[in-house]
This record gives sequence, structure tokens and C-alpha cells, in this order.
Amino acid sequence: MGKPTGFMEIARQTSTELPPEERIQNFNEFHIPLPQDEQQAQGARCMDCGVPFCQAGMMIGGMASGCPLNNLIPEWNDLVYQGKCDLAVHRLRATNRFPEFTSRVCPALCEAACTCGYTTGSPVTVKENEHAIVEYGYESGLLTACPPPTRTGKTVAVVGAGPAGLAVADYLNKRGHKVTVYEREDRVGGLLMYGIPNMKLEKQVIDRRVNIMKAEGIDFVTCADVGGNTPAQDVLDAHDAVVLACGAKQARDINAPGRDAQGIYFAVDYLTSVTRSLLDSGFSDGKAVSAKDKKVLVIGGGDTGNDCVGTAIRQGCASVTQLEMMPCPPTERAAANAWPEWPKVLKTDYGQEEAIAVFGHDPRIYQTTVTEFIKDKKGNVCKAKIVKLKSVKDEKTGRFKQKKRFGKSIANKAPSTLIGILQQKCESLGLPGIIYVPLSAKASQYNHLTGEYTPKPLSQRWNTMPDAQRVQRDLYSAFLLQHFDSQAGIYNLQSLQRDYPQFLQYHDQSIRRLSEMPKTLSSMGIRKSIRA
Repeated sequence: MGKPTGFMEIARQTSTELPPEERIQNFNEFHIPLPQDEQQAQGARCMDCGVPFCQAGMMIGGMASGCPLNNLIPEWNDLVYQGKCDLAVHRLRATNRFPEFTSRVCPALCEAACTCGYTTGSPVTVKENEHAIVEYGYESGLLTACPPPTRTGKTVAVVGAGPAGLAVADYLNKRGHKVTVYEREDRVGGLLMYGIPNMKLEKQVIDRRVNIMKAEGIDFVTCADVGGNTPAQDVLDAHDAVVLACGAKQARDINAPGRDAQGIYFAVDYLTSVTRSLLDSGFSDGKAVSAKDKKVLVIGGGDTGNDCVGTAIRQGCASVTQLEMMPCPPTERAAANAWPEWPKVLKTDYGQEEAIAVFGHDPRIYQTTVTEFIKDKKGNVCKAKIVKLKSVKDEKTGRFKQKKRFGKSIANKAPSTLIGILQQKCESLGLPGIIYVPLSAKASQYNHLTGEYTPKPLSQRWNTMPDAQRVQRDLYSAFLLQHFDSQAGIYNLQSLQRDYPQFLQYHDQSIRRLSEMPKTLSSMGIRKSIRA
């Protein structure tokens, strides 16, 4: 590293946030970046650690640790410190196609796994270093349209213009294929555009990237609901290949009496209505679901719930309460939650900070959930009966479950708004000839060549050392490369199907030998799966 003692000499310093009372007056981003010289100094804090867990991107104890993209974090941290910003842009782009998005909305798994953070208590400002690099890339003209020098003659349709669809389209276009992206909404971006509020990710940041992709030859078709107003068979017939990146729009509902009351919304529907109205008319069209002067109940304590809290406060809600099923986390790591696992500690995000500033208290109520919604005479929700939960250990699995303890009513001023923050799951488009795999499926449960999806029983799941993941990746990579046509830029499907059964037998033999190693090497708890 350029400054081996930087982590001992330089204190962690982050961007300045506008005060809550000021930033809730609008829907703009509210972080003020550090000056260039101060940001360079933060790059010097990156240690010359032996194992950079920040870029590991592996699962430990069922939680992600380190960057899932395997970003070359120590490299570009050092380049930031040395002022070699052009090189830093290239090293960042080597693993991350859209750092302008991740540097704003990523939960910074890298910083949670940072060795400097474990050693000093203050991790390197990886996320803000990334933000400084990519914004320099745009300001300096390094990040501009770069169309592929030649075309393969192949056409590919990508269904969905969210982050996954955009990344797929970008990579396929770089390989020379002609890519058309179909998006059901009126704007490109998917959840980046409508699922994440503007104060967290300003939408001109998305448009800036999409304009580059258009200049590189990618076509975007909006308001095209494939399987709806756009026939799925037409898409199949018009392209050599189709990629499904259709997103997570199918909401998981809550099963409680009174759920059909007016004034209950899913999180993404609520956030979408607000952002669309903001972009279309600055809210003058009156089409946004409004929380003004209403008592808002948010069901769910995650990031999306926090976004709804911040949005409702900006709309001028009378109060906001956020229900969380799980117990309140500790303020420090528990002994069973050792670094570099993701820290299961109490965090107060921007929405909760704003609620504290406006209403004088944290909006979260832990170990609670809704058991009934109560309507008024007009069918609008006016009350919600909530129940306290308690943790009960399941003797068979050893896991803790939340059980009901007692209930009470929360009265809301009518008309009121209850915004249900419920997990979303992927939806199947039902395209003929295309296999849809749910996000919850492990890759080891799905045969990409035969289209068979078989969940593995618990008895076949196993734990091994972290090297198992790398061994599996190497085995699959070597197999796929044998069947890759570098000139055409595609895989030979016929030879893949022919050789796949023999490869599986070799793969299982290799993994079986690895699994027979002593249990002392099996402490990381990684399951037998090939991660995409």
C-alpha cells in the first residue's frame, strides 16, 4: 500500500449529511462529498492486510460477507490515495458495471468485513471512495459511450430494465450482440427508478447511464409488458435468445382480517406512485399516494420500510410507526456474531433519524406484527390490532421463532394510511421454451441444460471450508470454457448437453474428496451450492 501506516495516522471521515430538518423539505440527495484531498487521505487508511475480506464476497453463517462483486477494493483504495484517479476508474469498472448505483444504495458489505474496521473500530470509507471514483470518471470524460467494434449478427431480448437487466444488456452488447431491452414501466431502471426513493438515488443518475447504453447501441422499449400488451411469442420469434430479468413485483401479502380495507398499500406501489408523480409533474398531478396529515403504520423494519418512513415524513405525515417482527438487535456484536460476519447490530438509517428529529422518538416497535385491520363505515382502514411477539426456541432445529403473546389496538385518524412493507418475490412470465428459476433456488438445485429444478433435501447439504466455493467455481469455469466459441461469443449448447453428465460425475467426486477433510476445516458454514 502507498501508506502502510495510514490507518494509524488518519481518522475515518465521511461525507456531510444535511440536517434532518433541512433535508425533509425536498426529495433531493442530501450527502455533501468530501473535498478531493480529504477523500485521497481516506484511501490511505486501507491496510496492507494479508486477507482482504472486503472483496471476498462469500457467505458466512448464512449472511453475505464482503463485496458480492469481488471488487478490487484494496487496489483502487491505493490508487485513490496516490491520486491516480484514471487508473482507479479502470480498476473499479473491471468488476462493477454500475458503480454510480452501488456507491449510493449498496449496504456496504465491504466495510462490515474491513480488516481496518475490525482492528481499529473504524472501517475504510470504501463506499464513498467508490462514489468519488465513479463521479470523477464522469466529470473527466472517462465514462463515455464505447460501442463494440464489431457485431456478431445475433439478437438478444432482455425482459426487464432493472439493475439485473441493465447489467446483462451491457455485457451482451460489449460482446457484439444486438440487444433490445423490454420494460413494462414508462421509464428504464426497474426498482432503481421506482423502488428506491429519489433522495437515496436521484433519477438523473440512472438516465445518465442509460443514455450511454443507448449511444452504445442498446435499444430500450418502455411500456412493453411482455406477456401482456407485448406478446411473449413475438419476442421469442424476433430474437435469437431471450433473457428474463423480470424483477420482484409479486408482493407477499399479509393474511389478516380487514386486509381489503382502503388505505393499505404495498411498499413498492407506494414508493412508485410518489416517485412517478415527482418526476412527471413535481407532485402537481396529485397522483401520488399521499401520507399528508395521516398517521402512518409501516409493517416491516428493513431498508424498504425505512424508505417509506422517510417518504411519508417528506409528505408531511402526522405520525409514523414502524413494526418489526424481530427483537431489537444489540448495539455491539454478540460473541456468536464474530467478524467478518455481517454485524447483526442496531442501525438507525436516514428515515428513522428523520422520525426522531421530527417526532422526538424512534418509530420502530420491535417484536410486533398486525393481526387485524379495522375499517370505518366507508371501508377505510382506521385501526390496526397489533400483537406482541416473543422468541421461542424450536427444539428440533435450534432456531428461534416468533410466537404471539398479547394484542392491543392502535387508533388512526380517518382517513388514514397503512403502508404494508412486505417482502417481494419474483414473478414468472410463463414464456414458452424459457425456464424461470426463483431467486430462492440454489444453483445446485437447478440444471441449466435440462431445465430440471430439484430442491436438495437437508440431509444432502453440507458444510466445508471456504476453499470449497472456489474449487466449485474453478470446476464449472473450466468446464464452460471448454465449450465457449470465442469468435462467436457464445457457448456451444450441443456439446454442453453432451458432456454435462460426465462433468457432474467428476465434479461430485472432487467435492466428495474435499468434504472428507477434517471437521476442523468446516467452521465457515458454506453450503454446497454454486453461486451465480
